[in-house]
Amino acid sequence: PVITYSINQSDAVTAVSESLKQDTYKYFSITREIRVIPNFISMADYNRISRDGKSNCHRTTYAPAGEKILLHMSNFRKVKRLDDVIQLFFKVQKEVPSRLLLVGDGPERNRIEQLCRDMGIFGIVKFLGKITAPEQILSLADIFLLPSETESFGLAALEAMASGVPVISSNTGGLPEVNKDGISGFTANVGDIHEMASKALLLLKNPEMLHTFKEQARKVASGFDISVVLPAYESLYNSLIVKTV
Repeated sequence: PVITYSINQSDAVTAVSESLKQDTYKYFSITREIRVIPNFISMADYNRISRDGKSNCHRTTYAPAGEKILLHMSNFRKVKRLDDVIQLFFKVQKEVPSRLLLVGDGPERNRIEQLCRDMGIFGIVKFLGKITAPEQILSLADIFLLPSETESFGLAALEAMASGVPVISSNTGGLPEVNKDGISGFTANVGDIHEMASKALLLLKNPEMLHTFKEQARKVASGFDISVVLPAYESLYNSLIVKTV
């Protein structure tokens, strides 16, 4: 009731994705118009990392034998489906020498660490914990994994794409609005580990295709740059000021 009242009494309401907008209408009795304005990033931050050219030498820290690097970044909650990340990686590393970097922390971490031990892959999975500059680690990855149960937007996927990393994600919530299937990466049904692994292997086994997807990921991400999104907020605020005056 409090959320419904607050939204209906607001002069303007925004949602970060069309999916979140529709969910809001579905679960709350909303009478206000909801305008979709997505989350944004500053591409300049990721361009700077790319220009520094440090990725290749830093990769050897995590992939000393030139293995491919897969990466997942989240708050390690059940909704992120960390089990799927591990199972997906397990399938991939059996066909392509790979390492998995897990960035973040949360309630699922201890269980996932034990799962990696039980599966015999703990030695090729690196738990990095919370980091202050994720763009530096993201730039090392070949593929970003985000098989979430649901995402209202998928900011982590956008950050990966801005780093030139294709995303393998579920097709739930706002993720398909960020990760364009067949362009910036691939999407699959929630829990379809086989399909996700298949798409990851398709990219990893085809260097030219992987390069193309890296470029396309950055191009898609540029559509969410602050220079593109901020004017939408400014326009909204200005329209309210005009109404008030």
